[in-house]
Amino acid sequence: MTGKFIVIEGLEGAGKSSAIAIIKETLAAADIDFITTREPGGTPMAEAIRECVKQDWQEPIAQSTELLLMYAARSQLVNNIIKPELARGTWVIADRHDWSSIAYQGGGREIDLADLSALKQITMGEFEPDFTIYLDIDPKIGLARAASRGALDRIELAGEAFFARCREMYLQLVRTNASKSVLINAEQAMAKVQADVQSVVEQFIATQTINNAAEPHSTTPHLTADETPKGSVC
Repeated sequence: MTGKFIVIEGLEGAGKSSAIAIIKETLAAADIDFITTREPGGTPMAEAIRECVKQDWQEPIAQSTELLLMYAARSQLVNNIIKPELARGTWVIADRHDWSSIAYQGGGREIDLADLSALKQITMGEFEPDFTIYLDIDPKIGLARAASRGALDRIELAGEAFFARCREMYLQLVRTNASKSVLINAEQAMAKVQADVQSVVEQFIATQTINNAAEPHSTTPHLTADETPKGSVC
């Protein structure tokens, strides 16, 4: 089975870490080799950029600066870790990817999406995840969860209006990429969210297994809206 790239997306407090834990268990149960990574971060240089992005510098951070740092970190991760691992047949589970920039910088910061598209082409070309799981949550609930874990970072302090715009952009992305993504209601009880995550990942694995047996050299099909578990929305 060729390597596949699965991404978890969502606002602060959506439960991405818990979802990733379930994905790891599900892949391990299917005897699939995998690694996990995160954005920004995942390589020594990208982790240093992560600290630059998140900390308070006691000066205004230009939106263009934040955007360029995000794509610089992503370029390092994709080219040095993700692509080589996929080429070896390893599956990659990522905590955030390009949708985060589209949602946070494009939606939240209201940066022109054409600028983001241009940066994506420079740093990654047409590279994209095989499957994205978006954990949807009301910003008020998510931020309250995040605050309960400790002090909020610079981005988490951007405010509810900022995160409302981020959420709307995420919802647009799911609607326009329905064949390669699924929305899971992250406001449900944790056990239900985890069950939904496990179900969609198991179904995604099944589609890859079927495809490899039937057409080992063909383009991989992706989970469709009709294949999502009851309680999930594409």
